[in-house]
Amino acid sequence: MTDSRLDKLLEKYEKSKSHLEDFTELLDSLEGIDGKRKLLWKEIYQNAVLDRENASMLFTDAFKQMQLGTTEHTTLGPTLTKYLERMCKSNEQILKLAELIAKCEARVNMVDSDDVFSKITEQT
Repeated sequence: MTDSRLDKLLEKYEKSKSHLEDFTELLDSLEGIDGKRKLLWKEIYQNAVLDRENASMLFTDAFKQMQLGTTEHTTLGPTLTKYLERMCKSNEQILKLAELIAKCEARVNMVDSDDVFSKITEQT
């Protein structure tokens, strides 16, 4: 493996690691959500990102192979499609995870009018 390719892989790894740390910070900032759920969401995020990165690497390798001729194009076309589908599914998982987090955040931040009324009554 060449030094430049290794450097690119290390850079990609560091970027992924940074994104995971950012996601972990986001989860940690959410209050009122149990730790098991946060841990599960973190694992889902990690798996989706890893799946997307692996599919991307395989896609790139197969795409380079396909440039050799029409035979390779015919042979590798369905494989490339599967890699693209995997990357798309990973993106959908991340979007669904974002929706779940937003719903939980909204639920936690929702003001209960009965609760507000009871607190006002207690203070008077």
